[in-house]
Amino acid sequence: MMRNLTIVKRSLILLLVVLTTSCKDQKTEHANVVPPTPPATEKSEVSLWLTNADKSALFQKQSVNLEFKNGTNNDPTIAVDSTVSYQTIDGFGYTLTGGSASLINGLNVESKDALLKELFATDGNNIGVNYLRISIGASDLSAYPFTYDEVPGNETDINLQKFTLAEEIKDMIPILKKIVAINPALKILGSPWTAPTWMKTNRGYIGGRLKPEYYQVYAQYLAKYIKAMKQEGITIDAITPQNEPLHDGNEPSMAMSATEQKNFIKNNLGPVFKQEGLQTKIIIYDHNADRPDYPLEILNDPAAKAYVDGSAFHLYGGKIEALTEVRNAHPDKGIYFTEQWVGAPGNFGGDLKWHLELLIIGATRNWSRNVLEWNLAADLNNGPHTPGGCHQCLGAITINNTVSRNVAYYIIAHASKFVRSGSVRIASNMIADLPNVAFKTPEGKKVLIVLNKSDFKQAFNIRFKDKMISTSLKAGSAGTYVW
Repeated sequence: MMRNLTIVKRSLILLLVVLTTSCKDQKTEHANVVPPTPPATEKSEVSLWLTNADKSALFQKQSVNLEFKNGTNNDPTIAVDSTVSYQTIDGFGYTLTGGSASLINGLNVESKDALLKELFATDGNNIGVNYLRISIGASDLSAYPFTYDEVPGNETDINLQKFTLAEEIKDMIPILKKIVAINPALKILGSPWTAPTWMKTNRGYIGGRLKPEYYQVYAQYLAKYIKAMKQEGITIDAITPQNEPLHDGNEPSMAMSATEQKNFIKNNLGPVFKQEGLQTKIIIYDHNADRPDYPLEILNDPAAKAYVDGSAFHLYGGKIEALTEVRNAHPDKGIYFTEQWVGAPGNFGGDLKWHLELLIIGATRNWSRNVLEWNLAADLNNGPHTPGGCHQCLGAITINNTVSRNVAYYIIAHASKFVRSGSVRIASNMIADLPNVAFKTPEGKKVLIVLNKSDFKQAFNIRFKDKMISTSLKAGSAGTYVW
């Protein structure tokens, strides 16, 4: 009996030990799943916004501590020098085509307002787009071709009595009013794809030329457009006389040689703007970098040059360095980059690399005051577009009841959020696999945009005023550094 009691006592003691140990283990296990309190993060002197080629980061602010310090290492170094400055920047953005405006205006009010704030507001996580191009009349990414003064048959309207913005009042003007209310400093460039058909040699939307007898009327037509938009509360900062004047196969389109544009500007458009007291800039050419002779012919004529603010380029042909060729010949005139498309369905990593290197970095390093991607918005079928218009132009956003963001959205965001109008490009050295460009904002902040164009992760330094930070980018990734 006593032996049995002893056995029971020992069993109870052993059970108590086991239970106690088990409870301790359970408490320990439970404690391990409670996230520890994170240590206080030291404030970073430099912020980094990152987009990776594999989409693992899409213009995301990184939680990194980047502080300028003394030091050296063997990594390549980008030296930023804010004491050396170049051109003033007007802005970064898109073309708000007629199709873009109709798609955005078709969203419900809540979604529309949220999207426009995200695109154009300059606070919070919004991307602060500060430059837009719009078409004067229809572009090929309108649902159908139109101008503001069409007449039937063989009629003409030399007094422009039938001029109307009725087509723009449907979608374009309401959207622009909302945008300007969000960002009053936004700059707007207008470009016509064609003159009214009755002014043209073929009386058609595709091709043809502006008849010399209508040069003066067309100049008045463009002036009337600027004044009519002003009455709607929309300021047109600049116009080009003709989109892609050497491409007459688009719908709509109109051919215009350098000699024709030169004569039109010096004899008609410039004098009409002066007479009407219009401050809207006249920017010439608006076509590919393979023909720098076109803007140079106009600028080499002193009478035409007197009315010209600068030259605009696309990069469907030629090399981006042609912008510097034109700038060096006439350093008193501006350089602009006004269009580049992304072909659908797109290659995110490849498109990010190409556009960052040649446009955001390349165009600005070649004196451009702006960079504009072609189309702000399209639907799932890359529309709307005219019957002969671009059917492979991928929008910066795709609208299909909901909104999705494509590569051009992130390309522009890397610059537009930080490099406001009035910023200036400052010096930075180029490194073979790390193309970059630097800016100083009106508030004194420095902005450095860097692309790792190599096929491997790259560590590098950023040096400023004898101190440096060490950082890295994955293959094909883009980073915007701000301090």
